Amino acid sequence: MTGRRRPFPVPERRLPTDEAAELLALVREIAEGELAPVAAEAEERAARLQEYPRDTYRVLGKAGLLGLPYPEEHGGGGQPAVVHLQVLEELARCWGTVAMGVSVHVLACHALARAGTPEQVRRWLPDLLGGDLLAAYCLSESGSGSDAAAMRTRAVRDGDGWVLTGGKAWITHAGMADVYTVFARTSPVADGGRASDGISAFLVPADAAGLSVAAPEHKMGFAGSRTAQVTFDGVRVGADRLLGEEGRGFAVAKSALDAGRLGIAAVAVGLAQGALEDAVAYAREREQFGRPVIEFQGLGWMLADMATAVAASRALYLDGAARLDAGDDPVRVRAAASMAKTFCTDQAVRVTTDAVQVLGGAGYVTDHRVERLMREAKLLQIVEGTNQVQRVVVAGALARS
Repeated sequence: MTGRRRPFPVPERRLPTDEAAELLALVREIAEGELAPVAAEAEERAARLQEYPRDTYRVLGKAGLLGLPYPEEHGGGGQPAVVHLQVLEELARCWGTVAMGVSVHVLACHALARAGTPEQVRRWLPDLLGGDLLAAYCLSESGSGSDAAAMRTRAVRDGDGWVLTGGKAWITHAGMADVYTVFARTSPVADGGRASDGISAFLVPADAAGLSVAAPEHKMGFAGSRTAQVTFDGVRVGADRLLGEEGRGFAVAKSALDAGRLGIAAVAVGLAQGALEDAVAYAREREQFGRPVIEFQGLGWMLADMATAVAASRALYLDGAARLDAGDDPVRVRAAASMAKTFCTDQAVRVTTDAVQVLGGAGYVTDHRVERLMREAKLLQIVEGTNQVQRVVVAGALARS
């Protein structure tokens, strides 16, 4: 991919400072020079041998890319969301697994950074942001995916600590992570109360007795992203592992998901951008009836629609990022994040599917990456809350506006 001509128009970048522009240039250099050349083989080895790119996250951590939206005093980059999300897009353009992994890691650090005590933050956050520790986010369960507040994982007080019992499903980095941000019910729902009441957040070390990880799921895409169930069989943690107020964890989870959904939107745009570039490059080079196929109106218009979808998606997630950075009303931020997640991932599925069509038979074989991008794009309509749930969130915001 290095040196390839970019299709018109060149993606517009809204970068607030020269430092941010230099950062994005560095990310592009890393993504094109280090990630793109190994992505296909790494995905194949993950699917066949269950080998996962753990060391890649250490390298990105040393480059300062695992903590961009967090404060510099804790080892973060101190960058606004509009910069962090464009970094995710650049990573996804070359290797979607890594971009999504970075997004999940940033999401998993949120509860500690936002709700942790100063001592907890000093103790754990710098190593997480620097890449020495990798984090996983444990909210979903097999019986409560979209209805996360209906979780059955429990945390019970025991002396000066807590004992966690239950299981989480579809956990990215399961078995690779050093720590797990776990949401568990610490008190039952009171009569007339909300299901989200009584949920608390914990930072659980991976080596805690009673914590086990199942075999990785075999997925149709994102093979390099290790996904598995995590079980807590009487896992005991100290009182210092509770993040924030007891019973107030679900608000922290929702806040993290707002940023996380924007992250998935950015990843989706990166996948779509990569597919668009591959399709345009192929259409310029492939000749039929004595001329490049891009000159045929039917195919040219398809590429034009793809480029428009990518540009519109990028504008939408950047709008959500700007609202998040500006401290806009939480309801509006949540709605903007849900709109961006829904639109960007829907368009990524469309664009990657059309890219396969542009390449024809060549696009359906693994020699070209567009078939992998199409499979990967599908997952993004599901993770961080299905697109059907995102529409419920947007409709609810409209009802209250």
